Amino acid sequence: MDRTTLVAHARASIARGSKSFAAASKLFDPVTRERAWLLYAWCRRCDDVVDGQDHGHTMSAVADAPARVREVADLTAMALAGKPTGDPAFDALGLVAAEVALPHLWPRDVIAGFALDADEWQPKSADDLYRYCYAVAGAVGCMMAVVMGVPPDDEDTLDRACDLGIAFQLANIARDVGEDAAAGRCYLPHDWLAEMDMGPGEHMKPHYRPRLAVLAKRLAGCAAAYEASARAGTPALPLRSAWAVLAAANIYGAIGRAVADRGEHAWDHRVTTSRADKLGFVAKAGWQAARRRTLYPPVSRDGLWTRPR
Repeated sequence: MDRTTLVAHARASIARGSKSFAAASKLFDPVTRERAWLLYAWCRRCDDVVDGQDHGHTMSAVADAPARVREVADLTAMALAGKPTGDPAFDALGLVAAEVALPHLWPRDVIAGFALDADEWQPKSADDLYRYCYAVAGAVGCMMAVVMGVPPDDEDTLDRACDLGIAFQLANIARDVGEDAAAGRCYLPHDWLAEMDMGPGEHMKPHYRPRLAVLAKRLAGCAAAYEASARAGTPALPLRSAWAVLAAANIYGAIGRAVADRGEHAWDHRVTTSRADKLGFVAKAGWQAARRRTLYPPVSRDGLWTRPR
């Protein structure tokens, strides 16, 4: 497929798969926007294949998860080698990787995260949780930063981009505890559950809701710390890229805060942001981006988990 066709496919994918990211992507300059769509299409397709879902919806248990991971790993390797795969989402990765000289480490790390899910892995500790969040989201943040023009050797800015991915994933985990449990998954560290005198797989029982709310609030607090670190990386970005990043941070930050605020009722209905809310967050992000060097001075990452190098 030619570039125009791949971009059109990627644009349709993000429109179906994530209204939040689709909204934020409109703030990029045209070239960066298209590259962000191309990268998103690959991420979305891998997730859908491994989890047996359609653009992030109706996740179902699959009997051949390890084989599915091998499939996406093989197609990804072909795409990164510049070979056509016959799948527009993987060809999209090959295209954007060639255009921005994307390091191949990060796509492989993302697939390693999918392999953890395929093996029915669960985190024993917070360190395990952060390693997983890096694999499925932090590494994507690093790739997105390079798409936005960050040099692959700018380790500090890449750390901040990784932090934003981790923040997003922590917010997602807090919001989706019930959906994950229904699919047989649990991303709450076992030692956290032990603190609340709950075992893995028991945490969604109605009488445990108050205890679960404590852990969700902890997740939201961790997400906020990584989000704050990520914001400190925005002065290194062009204005429009910083605007898009801050819009996404505002939207996902609101999700984490809403889960924490709802307490034990956080999972009665899925936490979402309305179109009006998104527009408000985008407008606020524009103001923040224009003042990012004053609002977000350099801050230490001491105490935060750091991605592998």
